[in-house]
Amino acid sequence: MVLDELGRSLSSAITKLLGRTVADEAAIKEFVREIQRALLRGDVNVGLVLEMTERIEKDATKEIPPGVSRKDQVVYSAYNELIRILGEHPVEPRLEKGRTNIYMLVGIQGSGKTTTAAKLALYYQRKGFRSGVVCADTYRPGAYQQLLQLLEPYKIPVYGEQDGKDPVEIALRGIAQLRDDCDFILVDTAGRHKDEKALVEEMEELAKEVKPDRIVLTIDATIGQQAKPQAQAFHEAVGLGYIIVAKLDGAARGGGALSAVAATGTPIAFVCLGEKIDDLEHFNPTGFVSRLLGYGDLKGLVERFSQMEIELSKEKAKALVSGRFTLDDMLEQLQAAGKMGPIDNLLKFFPGGHKIPEDALKGADQKVKKWKAIVQSMNRDERENPTILDSQRIRRVARGSGSSERDVKDLLKQFNMARSLMKKFRGSRELRRRMLGKI
Repeated sequence: MVLDELGRSLSSAITKLLGRTVADEAAIKEFVREIQRALLRGDVNVGLVLEMTERIEKDATKEIPPGVSRKDQVVYSAYNELIRILGEHPVEPRLEKGRTNIYMLVGIQGSGKTTTAAKLALYYQRKGFRSGVVCADTYRPGAYQQLLQLLEPYKIPVYGEQDGKDPVEIALRGIAQLRDDCDFILVDTAGRHKDEKALVEEMEELAKEVKPDRIVLTIDATIGQQAKPQAQAFHEAVGLGYIIVAKLDGAARGGGALSAVAATGTPIAFVCLGEKIDDLEHFNPTGFVSRLLGYGDLKGLVERFSQMEIELSKEKAKALVSGRFTLDDMLEQLQAAGKMGPIDNLLKFFPGGHKIPEDALKGADQKVKKWKAIVQSMNRDERENPTILDSQRIRRVARGSGSSERDVKDLLKQFNMARSLMKKFRGSRELRRRMLGKI
């Protein structure tokens, strides 16, 4: 899960502030202290934290625009400051049609680089490009086999040489072989734990001979603020196009890594949120911060549904994140759950996602099949208005779905909890409009 502890802490601070009768000086100071504690626990640089919280306090004294409360103004200021730390504008490198796009992936050993290479190749294949990967890693045994294993199910070609010694020659031969069949070729390079000088020299030589369109750095989120010097060293050596932050799922130091990398001036384009090959997400600072604050990422949600080829109207998307949905809608999403990944990851896109108790999510993926059968055993009236499900109806649905009455009640409990949380944490209308914009 994406920076859960940080997200829960930030969301808790906001909930407390919004729950107060008035945002007086004491309430604002308490809010600022809680924001500071949350960010420092997330390993964000102390200087950055102090600077941003000083600006939040200063903004709290400014004249507020019509239709916005003082509490909303303070929350919106915190939102803007977090975006300032992480980088204000999303960057999604677009490949050029009609030519061969060549990228080179760099990073130290253990950063998740090879797995990231497979994820990036699949990402662009799903965008309509013909991806191919060249394994120019002659340092780590098994790198070539790892790429083959990851990409074979998706029919993405991989070029490598088991006994190859010269990474430059391997890269050039691989590009030559893949060029006719691929319009996106990603060169995966070697990493080092030691002898950084040799690694940098090898990357410089590869960049000189391969002449890639972009050089992409993979950073391990678990290294926290040490990400900054690492990114700077690679950027000075070969000139980085953008950065991918890997291993962000559950990374206690993820806030430090994100803020440190952003401070280098090299844009973060993607983040890896899990170990699966499709756990690569375009990094949109506004959506990411919205989710951290507990407001959900409406645009990210719609994009995720779109990527999984699910037809989702703007009206339905708004209904889902506003809590106005039926069991029919829930069934539709359950049927797509297998394509969209773990349910707990999906819920992070909804308002209040960080507030859902862990025990409520436990085993949710295993329950999907059973829940589908339960919903399908209901009649239309029951799906549209679950409140009419009395003990007699529940007994009938349980028998029809081959489940227990307890299972039916459990589904209804989870459904009502999700709807209640979405409504509770959607925030004021004006604040949501300013933070998320209109779809």
